[in-house]
Amino acid sequence: MRDAGAIVAKVLSKLKEIAEPGISTLDLDEVAFGMAKEAGADALFRGVRSPHAKKPFPGAICASVNHEVVHGIPSADCILKDGDILSVDFGVRLNGYCGDSAVTIGIGKVGPERQKLMDVTSHMLEIAVQECRPGVLWSQVAGKMQKHAEKAGYGVVRDFVGHGIGTEMHENPKVPNFVSRELLGDDIMLAEGLVLAIEPMVNVGTHSVRTLPNGWTVVTADKKSSAHFEHTVAMTKSGCDVLTSA
Repeated sequence: MRDAGAIVAKVLSKLKEIAEPGISTLDLDEVAFGMAKEAGADALFRGVRSPHAKKPFPGAICASVNHEVVHGIPSADCILKDGDILSVDFGVRLNGYCGDSAVTIGIGKVGPERQKLMDVTSHMLEIAVQECRPGVLWSQVAGKMQKHAEKAGYGVVRDFVGHGIGTEMHENPKVPNFVSRELLGDDIMLAEGLVLAIEPMVNVGTHSVRTLPNGWTVVTADKKSSAHFEHTVAMTKSGCDVLTSA
């Protein structure tokens, strides 16, 4: 999984370098797919099916712009502009094991509101990495993440959460970025050997989202901006090991 994570980190670092005004999200997708193929890995998202969509997901990356939260479909018609923010989610399978990570990238000169959103969401992920270790309940981690976002006045997305990951992209347990009655009733004790994809998704306004008619792209209900960061992390004796760090 560490090898898969290293490929994911390398691809996302490359996309951060080349994502600029005038480039399309399909251009970025082609770079990501080519790098994965060259590394001998399979693009994890391409071909995934959803009960809500007629067609399988066509991209190697999810490319979600501004008020798009997750699962944005790469397109030649989606040309990035100065001031946009782009959430890129990318994963691979290598020798049977998965790695999954996401980053929100500022395109050109980003305004202060969107920059603050990215900073707060990125720090939520840092909080999780700092707090995760064997013997800790996930609700304790999620509570600190949620508090950080809501203190800034933001909405933490409820409809999509983090997850276990291993030989499959989505495995148990589900790990929300907020505390709910459901989580407290069936909490998760972090244990050595558990590997999670932790992925806070945060909106400037309401936490509510909706899915577009294509069955994939999720957008904020109020059309305000959203940010998304993710790492694949392993619980070890000494704490938390990030497998998708650059």
